[in-house]
Amino acid sequence: MALEKEQLIRLYTNLVRARKLDEACVRDFSEGRISGFFHSGQGEEAVAVGACTFLNKDDYIYADFRGHGAAHAVAKGIQPRRILAEHYGKATGMCNGLSGFHVSDPDVGVFGISFTIGSAFPVSLGWGLAAKKRGRGQVAVCFFGDGSSNRGTFHEAMNLAALWKLPIVWVCVNNLYAEFMPVRDAYPKENIADLAAGYSVPGLVVDGQDVVAVHEAVQAAVERARAGEGPSLLECKTYRYRSHSEGIFDFCHADPRPAEEIEAWKKRDPIKLFAERLLKQGTLTQADIERIDKEVTAEVEEAELFAMESPVPDPAILEKALYAD
Repeated sequence: MALEKEQLIRLYTNLVRARKLDEACVRDFSEGRISGFFHSGQGEEAVAVGACTFLNKDDYIYADFRGHGAAHAVAKGIQPRRILAEHYGKATGMCNGLSGFHVSDPDVGVFGISFTIGSAFPVSLGWGLAAKKRGRGQVAVCFFGDGSSNRGTFHEAMNLAALWKLPIVWVCVNNLYAEFMPVRDAYPKENIADLAAGYSVPGLVVDGQDVVAVHEAVQAAVERARAGEGPSLLECKTYRYRSHSEGIFDFCHADPRPAEEIEAWKKRDPIKLFAERLLKQGTLTQADIERIDKEVTAEVEEAELFAMESPVPDPAILEKALYAD
């Protein structure tokens, strides 16, 4: 189904929101307002935004940790101020500032993420089983990196999801690197999507820099899952522009990641590509582009101010955070 003008503008706006929120996190980390670590997702926004923007409110998502799931969160309806407040460790954050990085809002199907590689699969499998048992047409969309496709939990979850025809969409975010390891040196085939054949589920390679292509592929898989036809595996080819983690060197094995490779991918920046497309077809004007940029900049600046002025968590809530009644 072709997207309406308002939907195309919503996709573009969410791309810009995801990028500017990530840029704010990078800046705030470098200036000491965010402690611990931050793994930028700049360059990969089209995967999260294309996949999540038009999901139902009660659909589940497991975000990959690139960008700490911020792009997925804003596309699913979580406000940037809550995302930044969590990263600042403030009480107004999504987890009361206790996690420091989690994206979480059960009201919109977001229950947090884990930095343990491969943990996404059994958790998403459980959500898919719960969705099937409820019978309300929910789906679970699980995002994971190319590196974690070699984990045993991936294959176990794929097998069970296929056997039980669970409503799950597996989305591999293949940015060509697992930290410092190029995927070409860790996987013997060209496409991770080829693994789908081993479980008799559809497998599809998608241009991860094209937000509409991602949207169309995910929506087709979602419709299949809602119809009771089981899971699908999508592989979105994309690229991260920054180092694996802020503050560390950007390696390919023991050598610097090739600058020419980074620059080549920046020529296919997902925001630039989509803006050019919308301008060409008359959906947006240059004035619209500038207005959206200004509005999103103001939104993120307000979110930073909100996070800075928010209180730190009350130590008394630690007991409630650790133990359930």
